[in-house]
Amino acid sequence: MIAVAIDENVEAVRELAKEATYPVLIDADHLFSDLYAVSNVPTVIWVDENDKIVRPNAGEFGTDTFSELTGISCVDHMDQVKAWVRDNELPEDANYVVDDFNVDEIKARLHFRIAVNTLRKGLNEVSDRHFDRAEELAPLDFTIARAAMPLRGGNPFGEEFFDLYERYQSAGSPYHGISRKTARLGKND
Repeated sequence: MIAVAIDENVEAVRELAKEATYPVLIDADHLFSDLYAVSNVPTVIWVDENDKIVRPNAGEFGTDTFSELTGISCVDHMDQVKAWVRDNELPEDANYVVDDFNVDEIKARLHFRIAVNTLRKGLNEVSDRHFDRAEELAPLDFTIARAAMPLRGGNPFGEEFFDLYERYQSAGSPYHGISRKTARLGKND
């Protein structure tokens, strides 16, 4: 198991990773999310010992770290992982084909990348314009909208995040990949 944090803040990731029993990598340039069409987190991709993807992007939780906030338990997903590891049994959705990004989503990622790089150079006004454009093009993509929050001085767990999450849920929780199968605590999705 390997975690990939799509984040600029190494210290924040380090703090969250303290309890992890597996490697936690940092992808400040969002190459992982671009390569695997990740538009929301958490996203789980199953890769076997031969480096073959055996189950593509799935909106699953690997732990119950945020279960109080989300109401989502990882139990069902972990049962699927155990069946795969113990019995080589893949879930029925393992052959799911993940949709590629559309033109607006590709443009949004390019604007996001420009925003991050100009921010790193101290060109804040240029950066802000590109962050704004990226969010206009892909307003519900957490790897863009939520990832921009701390870079722009916002709180990725604050009111701005909860507003985004509410808009995301109201839009039917759009996602590139297998929709969440994990049961919400006390009810099923």
